[in-house]
Amino acid sequence: MHGEELKTDTADLRHKIAREAATLLYFGEEKEYKQAKLKAAKTLSGHFLPTNLEVALELDHLAEETEGAARKERLIQMRQEALSIMKALASHTPLLIGSVWRGTIRRGSDIDIAVYCDSPSEIVNLLTSNGFVISKTEWTTVTKKGKTESSFHIHIATPEKQQAEIVVRNIEETTRERKCEIFGDEIKGLSLHELEKLLKTNPAQKFIPR
Repeated sequence: MHGEELKTDTADLRHKIAREAATLLYFGEEKEYKQAKLKAAKTLSGHFLPTNLEVALELDHLAEETEGAARKERLIQMRQEALSIMKALASHTPLLIGSVWRGTIRRGSDIDIAVYCDSPSEIVNLLTSNGFVISKTEWTTVTKKGKTESSFHIHIATPEKQQAEIVVRNIEETTRERKCEIFGDEIKGLSLHELEKLLKTNPAQKFIPR
């Protein structure tokens, strides 16, 4: 019995740490999952850390509790705006990713779209010719498992004042599988046609592992 009680106490503390980490992320006191978990564990005198998935699910619950019905309406609006951006970039295999794909948006979330093109300036020209205002462009380089990867990021504001970030990757990366560091699953995203269908059938659907 003592062992069962200890197991329950451990699970309860783990859940509390995940909730505290989610709270730190939601209110902007921490920006990275690892730091949020470490701070939460220290605050609650815990000696173990929850997974990123556990924190992400708590973060989703917290956003739902705090933002209520307006969150669902905003998600649908952001997906509709993502669709208009993707239509402008239809010739470059646009893919909706991030929290707008997942359905886990919270205050401050933006629209994330990946496109595949070997000439970033071509994407910039397509966006501007379709009336989108570009606020910033930048090259980003990350190293994962010893491999360096560069991508071009374009930041725009939509007509409804939502922020969007378009990541331009090389065409050869179109079929590459990517694993989500937060949820632990494959980043499948939504293609243009998949998003169109979703908006007609289940516009607020979530895509998170359980």
